[in-house]
Amino acid sequence: MLSIIIGLALLMFFAYLGWSIIWVAPIVAGIVALLSGLDLMDAYTDTYMSGFVDFAKKWFPIFLLGAVFGKLMEDTGAAKSVAFQITRIIGEKRAILGVLVASAVLTYGGVSLFVVVFAIYPIALAIFKKADITRNLIAPTIVLGAFTFTMTSVPGTPQIQNLIPMKTFGTTPMAGTLMGIGATLVMAVGGYFWLTWRQKRLASSGLHFIAPKDSTEEEKDGPLPHWILSLLPLVVVVILLNGVKWDPIPSLLSGILLILILNAKQYKAFIPSVNEGAKGSVMAIINTSAAVGFGAVVTSVSDFDRITDVLLGFSDNPLISESLIVQVLAMITGSASGGMGIAMQALGDTYSGLAQSSGIGPDAFHRMASILPHNGALLTLLAVTGVTHKETYKDVFIVGLIIPTIAVIVAIIMASLGII
Repeated sequence: MLSIIIGLALLMFFAYLGWSIIWVAPIVAGIVALLSGLDLMDAYTDTYMSGFVDFAKKWFPIFLLGAVFGKLMEDTGAAKSVAFQITRIIGEKRAILGVLVASAVLTYGGVSLFVVVFAIYPIALAIFKKADITRNLIAPTIVLGAFTFTMTSVPGTPQIQNLIPMKTFGTTPMAGTLMGIGATLVMAVGGYFWLTWRQKRLASSGLHFIAPKDSTEEEKDGPLPHWILSLLPLVVVVILLNGVKWDPIPSLLSGILLILILNAKQYKAFIPSVNEGAKGSVMAIINTSAAVGFGAVVTSVSDFDRITDVLLGFSDNPLISESLIVQVLAMITGSASGGMGIAMQALGDTYSGLAQSSGIGPDAFHRMASILPHNGALLTLLAVTGVTHKETYKDVFIVGLIIPTIAVIVAIIMASLGII
């Protein structure tokens, strides 16, 4: 058990330093193997690489298509068009709500979280300036809109965090609909009221909008496409995935084809956009697979069963232990999808069996695995928005961890009452 604890501590430490998990994960996995008495080469070439490859084999098509879809939405101007229209309708006085809704719509439509960050930030900067709201609240607003309920709890979201449990539990993206709605309301409403309260507190303390040092007026290469046409690919993906019950791959392919058709005049930019999206998907899948490979080595250590037994026995309610295990692994790896991948690989069969024997049902287990109050895109967001942990993390912590944890509790209570 000491080897596992040392390995997890090292992984967290190096991730905090900003070292790439692509090379850190196999090295730390090797340290765990040596301290545990495992054969080093076998642990790397067989156990680590099997976990790595198995995850990539299952999920690379969705990572690829999701990244290409998001990149095309960004480069054609469709993502900005939708975001601008939403903020225009809501109005400048409700700047936080405008950014929140715009982030949520793009994320629920299947746009990558990272793309949402880059697409929304310039818009958020402009409307926060007009509303004279401190930039410290831009990051937590985007976190709330893109990194919480639309990523994890809204039924039908095409984000990878909602798709990973499907193979384990034989469910659909709409699994745990009522639980998901309940958790969504807690996160969205609770987070919004927190941010509006904080806006008033910070304004009264003298914090107003201050432009970033490297701020420049946003340059537009040309007119944006009409917002209704820009919205159509997002709607199509969601309808095909949930209404028609298509697989995520043809659903995302249909969305991509529709973007190409609606923006045919920009055909010269299609190949570069697809290329960039494909490159981005490779880095995303390798990072997540590296975390899953590390998890495969950790789970192969004999004493890992003792750790899982403690977590499994934490409560008589298996939904509580499942949520705890997935959240702990996500925080350890710094990746929501990575933590879920490790959990489903190591304990998927256990929870699938519990879903049948407990009478709770696989839909509830799917939704509890997805509601994660953590993911690894925060460092990217802080880098883009130009603020520090000290300036903004208090509010990120509330809307991205505390309130989602309350949502998890609400969802567990609903499942216990049969409201699934």
